[in-house]
Amino acid sequence: MTSSPAGRKILLSGSRPTGRQHLGNYVGALAQWLDLQDELECFFMIADWHALTSTYRDTTELRENVRQQMLDWLAVGLDPTKATIFAQSAVKEHAELHLLLSMFAPLGLMERCTSWKDNIVEGGNEMLRTYGFLGYPCLQSADILMYQAHVVPVGKDQVEHIEKTQDLAQKINHLYGTEADPVFRVPEWRLGNAPVLLGNDGRKMSKSYGNCIYLSEPAAEVEQKVSVMVTDPARVRKTDPGDPDKCSVWSYHKVFTDPKHYDGIQEGCRNATIGCRQCKKLLADEINARFEPARQRRAELERDPDHWRDVLREGNAAARTRAVATMERVRDKLHLYSE
Repeated sequence: MTSSPAGRKILLSGSRPTGRQHLGNYVGALAQWLDLQDELECFFMIADWHALTSTYRDTTELRENVRQQMLDWLAVGLDPTKATIFAQSAVKEHAELHLLLSMFAPLGLMERCTSWKDNIVEGGNEMLRTYGFLGYPCLQSADILMYQAHVVPVGKDQVEHIEKTQDLAQKINHLYGTEADPVFRVPEWRLGNAPVLLGNDGRKMSKSYGNCIYLSEPAAEVEQKVSVMVTDPARVRKTDPGDPDKCSVWSYHKVFTDPKHYDGIQEGCRNATIGCRQCKKLLADEINARFEPARQRRAELERDPDHWRDVLREGNAAARTRAVATMERVRDKLHLYSE
C-alpha cells in the first residue's frame, strides 16, 4: 500500500474552484489547512471536475476561478514546500479510479446521498438529474482513495461522503485484498469545529447573493460591507440594549477579534454603552489587520503571473506520481490487463 515517504499520516482535502475566496472559505477550510500542513502530509485539490456536476452548462469562468483561488490560497499561506497543491483534472488517474469504483458502487448507495435526495427527489431540479451528479460521491471516493489518505477533514454534513468511501474501500478490500495487504486504506474523517459565518445580509454567505467579504478586498471595502451587517433587531437606537447572541457581528468577532475585547463588546451591547457602529468599526479593523499581509502577498503574486501556474504544475506532477503508483497497484489487485 502506498504510504507517506515522510512517515506522516496522509490528508486529502479540496474545494471546487469558485474564484476569490471569502471569509467563509477561510474559516471553513483554509484556516484549518494552514495548521494541518505542518502536521500531516497534505494533498490540497482544486476540484474542477466536481465543479462540472452543477455548472456544466457554463464553464466560461472556470479557468479564471482556478487562478483567483490559487492566488488566495498562496496568499494566506498554503505552502507548496509543505503540501501538494494540484488540480483534479490534471491527474487523469482520478477518472480511471472513478470508473472502477463505479463498478462496485450500489445504485442505492448513490441515491441515498443527501444532495441527490434534496435536489432531485424533493427539489425536482431536473438540471441536476445527470449521471455525473448522481455519481459524484463515487468520484469523491476516488479522490480520497487515490492518495491512500488516512484522514479527511469534513463538516458534519459531509460525513456521509466519507462513510460511502469507507463502504467502497471495505468492499473492494474484502473481494481483492487481505487484512495484511488491503487494496485501499480505509480513511477516517476529522470533524472541524469551524463556525458558520452568515453573509453581511444575514443570509447564507454566497457569491450569488453578493453578500460575501472577500479576503482580497481593500480595507475600505471591508469597512463598507461590515458597516451594513445585520445586527440584533432590538437595537433600533444606540440606547437600546441588545443581545450579542442575536447579532451576526458578534459571530464574526468571536472568529476574528482579539479575545481581550470580548467582555467589553458583550457588556457594551447588553448595556447599550457602545453602539452598533462602534462595534462594527472594531470588527472591520480586526479583519483588516488579520488579512493585510495576505493582501500584500497576493499583490506580489499578481505581479508574477507565472508563479501560481508553476506551483500548480509542480503539484500536479507530484500528485500524479502518487496516483500512478496507486493505479498500478489497483490494476494488479483487480487482475486487469497490464502491458
